[in-house]
Amino acid sequence: MTRSKLKSFSDLRLFIYKDKKAQGEGSFVKLFFFSSVFRFTVLLRCNEFLKNNKFPFVIRIFWYLWFRRLSVKLGFSIPLNVFDYGLGIVHYGLLIVNPDARIGTNCRIHAGVNIGGAGGFKTEGDTKRYAPTIGKNCYIGPGAKLFGPISIGDNTAIGANAVVNKSFEGNVTLAGVPAKVISEKNSVGLVRDL
Repeated sequence: MTRSKLKSFSDLRLFIYKDKKAQGEGSFVKLFFFSSVFRFTVLLRCNEFLKNNKFPFVIRIFWYLWFRRLSVKLGFSIPLNVFDYGLGIVHYGLLIVNPDARIGTNCRIHAGVNIGGAGGFKTEGDTKRYAPTIGKNCYIGPGAKLFGPISIGDNTAIGANAVVNKSFEGNVTLAGVPAKVISEKNSVGLVRDL
């Protein structure tokens, strides 16, 4: 899966616009000042833009510290350049994502989710993927755990508290410990239409 790279200022505007649509209704100003979760996504995108364009550290430090402080306050551990545009975080609470994970466009994610890597350590020059790759238009329910070098197809809905440790094709609903296909329904109606 190739992820859109947030490189130009127009990309930054697109990412923030799509994240706003995925987050909810209301004006940008209203959401930015009254929704700390939306403020987090804006700061995430600004930090990705600054990092990808190799802005000097002196310029990036203010934005990074603001982002880091809000991350700790909300309980989010989301590294830069993992989520494509259309990130919809439902509400604050513990949310952990591995830096090697790749998540496609229009992902709706709840609190208590852990998207982690496989056991072991990545060595210098190692190109093997140790974390999940998740397709576009996916819904990840509260408390779901995804780990290892797995692939989740497009339009997949993952139920609450599911433990996903193997790959699945798209257009299905997963649930259980370990997760299995419980329905041929997909994520339509669970993610906002961008």
